[in-house]
Amino acid sequence: MTSQPPPSEQPPVPPGAEAVPTCYRHPDRETYVRCQRCNKPICPDCMREAAVGHQCVECVREGNQSVRQAQAPMGGAYVAKPRVTWALLIANVVAFGLQSLVPSFQGEFAVSALHIYVGEWWRLITGAFLHSGVIHIAFNMWALYVIGPELERRLGSLRFATLYLLSAIGGSVAIYLFGNVAVGASGAIYGLFGALFVVAKRMGYDARGVLMLIGINIVMTFVLPGISWQGHLGGLVTGTLVAAAFAYAPAKNRAAVQFGSAAAVLVVLILLVTQMTPLVLSSF
Repeated sequence: MTSQPPPSEQPPVPPGAEAVPTCYRHPDRETYVRCQRCNKPICPDCMREAAVGHQCVECVREGNQSVRQAQAPMGGAYVAKPRVTWALLIANVVAFGLQSLVPSFQGEFAVSALHIYVGEWWRLITGAFLHSGVIHIAFNMWALYVIGPELERRLGSLRFATLYLLSAIGGSVAIYLFGNVAVGASGAIYGLFGALFVVAKRMGYDARGVLMLIGINIVMTFVLPGISWQGHLGGLVTGTLVAAAFAYAPAKNRAAVQFGSAAAVLVVLILLVTQMTPLVLSSF
């Protein structure tokens, strides 16, 4: 056995013989790159590009958790792509295609006061996705394409979908109470018109153009033949009320107030259908 000299007397380590750093997640991989946040050595598989240099997987994950998600002006997550608008467009077009291919499709799903009275309540929703012709669906889908994305960005996808469906149901309920048979997304579209006016006023924009648009469409509703004024006005009133609840909800407990108000509107619509039977019977 040979004796070792004391540490103070050991020869210095030659240059280049220092221990080579290895990746903190893969100890068998040599690396000279370090995370810009925690300074741990990282191999190419563990590198994540950062604004300056690279970061490790854990630091990137922690950074993502600390970044707040962008919010829509009326609550909910910011919408970069209006997916609900596109989904509604596709649903309406598909339903119109089924109308063209299946002769009995419209008769089974249109808004019909008599059929709703006997229990076919789904017509209150399905009828809003049917149309009487190419011009009818073209106008409604053009309106949805023009104003839908803007409203979805302002309200967020969930609130926009809620607004659209409640407006559609509101139009159908008005047809049930004061009309007879109708089809079309016009009730929902008029609800979007009303919502656009409310949102514009809430955000301080000049809403006169929107008000003029609504006025022109209301005049057309009563001047042109074959148009369901009940569906248009029912959707307009419902959409305006729902949008007002969304736009003017207090910042504190905003989501609870918004969706609580939407639920209240739905309850009122259900009560109108279930409690106004004598009015409906008088029209038969």
